[in-house]
Amino acid sequence: MALSLARKKLEYDVFIEFNHHFEFFYNRFRSIKTWKGFNLLAIDDSTLKLFKYKEIREHFGVLKPNKGPACVMARVSQMFDVLNKVTIDAIISPFKVGERELFHNHMLNLLPNDLLLLDRGYPAYWIFNLIMSLDSNFCARISKQWKIVQNFIKSGAQEAIIDLHASYQSKKNECEEMGLDDSPLCLRLIRVELDSGEIEVLITSLIDEQKFPYEIFMDLYHKRWPVEVDYLFMKQRIEIGNSSGTTVLSVYQDFHSKVLAKNLTWVLASPAQETVEKEDHEKKFEYQLNMTQAISKSKDTLFLLFERLREITAQLIKDLHAIFMAATEPIRPGRKFKRKHKINKREH
Repeated sequence: MALSLARKKLEYDVFIEFNHHFEFFYNRFRSIKTWKGFNLLAIDDSTLKLFKYKEIREHFGVLKPNKGPACVMARVSQMFDVLNKVTIDAIISPFKVGERELFHNHMLNLLPNDLLLLDRGYPAYWIFNLIMSLDSNFCARISKQWKIVQNFIKSGAQEAIIDLHASYQSKKNECEEMGLDDSPLCLRLIRVELDSGEIEVLITSLIDEQKFPYEIFMDLYHKRWPVEVDYLFMKQRIEIGNSSGTTVLSVYQDFHSKVLAKNLTWVLASPAQETVEKEDHEKKFEYQLNMTQAISKSKDTLFLLFERLREITAQLIKDLHAIFMAATEPIRPGRKFKRKHKINKREH
């Protein structure tokens, strides 16, 4: 009972604040990875199944699928550094909140040196305008339903510089609400032909064809894949949907504390990953840390870093480094697996 009462006094915002103080990682670690000088970020959303307690159900909402029972569902979204594996910002919200609304909240954490990678659910004039108004850049996959994209595909060109005009709805709603100029945006379309023969189109604010040649963009967009992998890791390995309480507060506490634990583990493991990469030239494959093992070995140690003396903390970090180095696995390039469309009945 005493623990339960004490937990009610713990605001989950404290974990969010800790997560927003990871600038020390970018300022002090030599192993920070960038792409042509940009911090390479991806924003993506997902859904999260929760327990069916009354308070949680009423707050987050219920999804009623065509088949199967209704389930309590939340929407989650994150701004993720795909090269350094750090979650810059994470949000959990009621299911009814849309991905673009959560995207707008992420923009409070966007910096001028950031380059956003976006899937085709995000492209909109006001989103592109908002990113560029913050002196940032983007590369996004865009739907073929756009008239300007259809004309570009018909032209047969590999790339084109276009002026993207705001729709009446964008001018009247989002642009006015956010105080954005509704002038046409000078952007670039990139034609990408997949191995299957299917054509995809990317749209980007990187219009300098000399500095950013056509050939780099297919690889650039594929770099957003780690955000998808990270969602799988969070759901299956650290079980962000597995709340340790029956209240809405407990859901927010568990979600944000687990994101913090994941970030801390990766930051602590970063020097070990750098060491592994330096040793790769002597091996057949490149190697990477096994993050499942890393977080399993460190989860009971992380809280000690906040309450032990500096000397003891330094030794703990050295011990963790040795554990991380022992938990590596090879990266086998070129492996492809056909996507399984069968429903996964496992609940996280």
